[in-house]
Amino acid sequence: TCVQGFQVNTLTLDGVSPLHEACLTGRYACARVLLDNGANPQAVSADGATPLSNSCSSGNVACVRLLLQHGASVHPNHQLASPIHQAAKKGHRECLELLLSSGAQIDFEVPNVGTPLYVACRAAAAECVELLLRSGADVGSGCGQISPLHAAVCAGEADVVQLLLDFGADRASRNAEGKTPLDLSAPNSAVRFALQRRGVCVCGTIH
Repeated sequence: TCVQGFQVNTLTLDGVSPLHEACLTGRYACARVLLDNGANPQAVSADGATPLSNSCSSGNVACVRLLLQHGASVHPNHQLASPIHQAAKKGHRECLELLLSSGAQIDFEVPNVGTPLYVACRAAAAECVELLLRSGADVGSGCGQISPLHAAVCAGEADVVQLLLDFGADRASRNAEGKTPLDLSAPNSAVRFALQRRGVCVCGTIH
């Protein structure tokens, strides 16, 4: 289909469509014209990005809603650019909420990337962490043996650590190197204080 002589599904050498670009830059009006004229909402670029994952990355809620209305799938064809992970990583709570209400898998773990909760903890995106936990995310499911609590501790975000503990995170969990979250915390930090206040002694065991 053409818009004033322009093919709406024309791709660059990297497989990027005009819709990809419109969604990445948050241009809702442009995205709407493209979709109304037959642009493919499921187009996948060479690096695995879809218009939906681009919208979640840019944080444009209107574009996310528009794409979902045009049949964009919340389940990625390519694991490198999962929409729910993009929203969680960038801290876009409203985008995340839309994806979850549209059936996105809350504990979907991408190899070497982790679950949405893990990604949100690494990014210290407290609002997304809280939304995921309140929506039923597994508090212990991270990236392989690295738990969301490990990630939050490494990010140095005491509020996120507190949230995870409130939802039952295992303070004694160990990563592949055998380290507990306390082992990874900085001395005299707010994160270490939060862990110790929860009953973890300096040797990493629970009182």
